[in-house]
Amino acid sequence: MILIADSGSTKADFVAIDNSGNHLFSTETLGLNPEVLTKDEIISRLSQRFDILHNKEKVEKLFFYGAGCGTDRMKNNLKKTFEDFFPKAAVSVLEDTYAAAYATNPTNEKAIICILGTGSNCSYFDGKILHQKVKSLGYLAMDDASGNRFGRELIRQYYFNKMPKQLAEKFESEYDLDADTVKENFYKKPNPNAYLASFAKFLITHKNELICQKIILDELELFIDNYIKQFENYKEVPVHFIGSIAFYLKDELKIALDKYNIRLGNVLRRPMDGLVEYHRSLGIRI
Repeated sequence: MILIADSGSTKADFVAIDNSGNHLFSTETLGLNPEVLTKDEIISRLSQRFDILHNKEKVEKLFFYGAGCGTDRMKNNLKKTFEDFFPKAAVSVLEDTYAAAYATNPTNEKAIICILGTGSNCSYFDGKILHQKVKSLGYLAMDDASGNRFGRELIRQYYFNKMPKQLAEKFESEYDLDADTVKENFYKKPNPNAYLASFAKFLITHKNELICQKIILDELELFIDNYIKQFENYKEVPVHFIGSIAFYLKDELKIALDKYNIRLGNVLRRPMDGLVEYHRSLGIRI
């Protein structure tokens, strides 16, 4: 059995196939980001899914692409955790940008590959290898134009009394904005980045409101300036995107990119279908 996984901070998609590439099962867990979860928390999340727990002894190969796997330390820690949980599996752990590259760029052309989901990331793909110029420091310092940054800005606008009254009332009706609840999720509960990102749906739903437009376009400008423009040939190659934020804000993304004559490539909500086909085409090898 071969297990292929694509994980953000909010959720992880798993697809199991046999050695001939036939589909066996699909499932999902909560996100498996090693930057914000302990080994025990990761194992607990894996164990909560019957298909994964029931078949863990049968997994021969695991291909895992995940948020928070941008450094050797995080990759190695997560690899060891998976090797303990899947005792017979050969494990490959790569950052989620590789999943985005393989899914959005099946012809392996030179391109800039971006992720805009719970977090954000950007790399240059030379046709074989991904190159990064920005080392991620996680959601507190980075993640421009991500779901968690949008959530952070919405909460700030609300608590600084900058949000129009009618919009603030809608915000209050959809979320528990009690200060104690917010702080508990920030500082005591796991996955504060995913909690922040949960507010992004409200921003997208009300994206035509002036205050929401400003948050969206300001963050996209930051992402372009801090990430995409790191690469000297950013005007010469397509820029592909993966993630729910990019998918639901595709129009705003195109406006922001057009301003700098940057060519928008493919925009996909999730890479899993492309990932499965990619590994089938490779003969499922590690």
